[in-house]
Amino acid sequence: MTSTGFEARATAFSTVTDALRLRREKQPDEAAYIFLRDGEEPGDTLTYRELDDDARSRAAALAGAGLAGGRAVLLYPSGLEFIRTLLGCLHARIAAAPVQVPNRRSSLRRLRRIADDAGTTTVLTTGAIKQRLEADFADAPELHGLVLIDTESLVPPADGWSGAAPEPGDIALLQYTSGSTGDPKGVMVTHANFVANVAETEESWPLRTDDVVVSWLPLFHDMGMLFGIMLPLCAGIPAYLMAPEAFIRRPQRWLRAISRFRGTHAAAPSFAYDLCVRAAETAPGDALDLSCWRVAANGAEPVRWHTIEAFTERFAAAGFAAEAMCAGYGLAENTLKATASVESELPSVRWVSSRALREGRAEPAVAGAADVQPLVGSGRAAGRTRVRVVDPQTRALCPPGVVGEVWIHGPCVALGYLDRAGETAETFAARIAGDPTDAAYLRTGDLGFLVDDELYVTGRLKDVIIRSGRNYYPQDIELLAESAAEGLRTNCAAAFSVDDGRTEQLIVVVEADGRVLRATGPAQLRDRIHAAIRDGVRLDADQILLVQRGTVPRTSSGKVQRRACRSLYLDGQLTAAEPVQPVRAGAADVR
Repeated sequence: MTSTGFEARATAFSTVTDALRLRREKQPDEAAYIFLRDGEEPGDTLTYRELDDDARSRAAALAGAGLAGGRAVLLYPSGLEFIRTLLGCLHARIAAAPVQVPNRRSSLRRLRRIADDAGTTTVLTTGAIKQRLEADFADAPELHGLVLIDTESLVPPADGWSGAAPEPGDIALLQYTSGSTGDPKGVMVTHANFVANVAETEESWPLRTDDVVVSWLPLFHDMGMLFGIMLPLCAGIPAYLMAPEAFIRRPQRWLRAISRFRGTHAAAPSFAYDLCVRAAETAPGDALDLSCWRVAANGAEPVRWHTIEAFTERFAAAGFAAEAMCAGYGLAENTLKATASVESELPSVRWVSSRALREGRAEPAVAGAADVQPLVGSGRAAGRTRVRVVDPQTRALCPPGVVGEVWIHGPCVALGYLDRAGETAETFAARIAGDPTDAAYLRTGDLGFLVDDELYVTGRLKDVIIRSGRNYYPQDIELLAESAAEGLRTNCAAAFSVDDGRTEQLIVVVEADGRVLRATGPAQLRDRIHAAIRDGVRLDADQILLVQRGTVPRTSSGKVQRRACRSLYLDGQLTAAEPVQPVRAGAADVR
């Protein structure tokens, strides 16, 4: 079948609630969302008619409680009640702030910080979560003053929902960044931002009427929100959803669901594809048919070439096409997607000189040669989005192949950070030197370069380790560390620098379980990691700290939080495999 043509459809709606109205009119009894119990069997299901009815019912009840036009925290496990309530909030023009359900005191503190930043005491959740929080954290000061509302038990007024429809410029979502500091910032995403981002996503990855989304991504995360909820809703195609923990426990469940339900579009960070390869090696399981999978979106963290090669090779026999692997780049401040490699084309990779890259140049080199590394292309911008690479000091455009900060302009750029005028101006209103249009750009904080308008992301501006005037990217060091010994897992390392008052020290924290430590020994394992880093990037680590699995902090999507790990290190809160004296920050260190 041919593409459904989002541009033509989008003229029928300019808000998310209008999209739901259209779906109800055109396909009322078709399944919109299906939640897979334990990541396997279809359970709770919503048609478009049921979803709209449930959303309107919740909007009416929330308005009856005096919440219409305000703000609320959404605290839900993965499931369809989150979607019902989210759409209810959109109807009632409530700016919703999704947050991960707390399971320890530290995450409870994040919940409170977000509620305070959003200026609300209202927390919408399920009955089960409400009871658990009240039982487990009854004396926690973080919950004092917060009103937990069980949306499953809400009783709407008899006359139902009849409020004014939201406008395209209304705030639909407060997407709190999963940053490494204790100061979360709420990105103000509008209805228009969502509609534009879905349109540009489909321009890169066209959708057809018989397409199917399969997703395990956390729904409170920007990638899960766009790919698991907004894209299928606006396009009118079904989405099979599962809890993230169901995937993490058994990665095969994701692939089996794609095979069984004929998924065509499924997205994940790079580490998830690594997990699938590793799971297939240890427990091959049932035969898969992945020939239906047209877009395997790969983003939210640096995309590794060896991961693409390993996944493509491992699942080729199951019908997975190499062209289906589609790398992309995005961030919450741009709603999500900024660039994407188009389907039906092989992933692009450029082999560059590591030495030249440290000097800020993407100099072509021969694959396999010494001091050479691959960089995967993240595709091009679509629609009205413009992506530029800018010198962060001079704010002048960088020539092709020269590394600078990635800047974005277009309809997907969010309004800014809630109640943070200064940070909004600094991040969302940057101007390129000499640009006659005087257009405002979003400063992403990411480094990269452009070649033939395709973006190659090289690292985070604040995470770059500088030695002798050269830039070293922590993800390169981390990859070398995790490859140094058999048994170390993907995404198990964090590399960062600490200024001890005299020099900048390179610290590498590596998670190692008991099996690896017993087989290799802590001292020998550190020696191997040290040698791998020296051989790979000609850099000596000043300290390699071995810690237990689960110690390195990560975002909700699985990305290592280097600055959070650095803070834990400096505060002496990392438990080492054996006593090690941490490097102390000196007066020159800025935290």
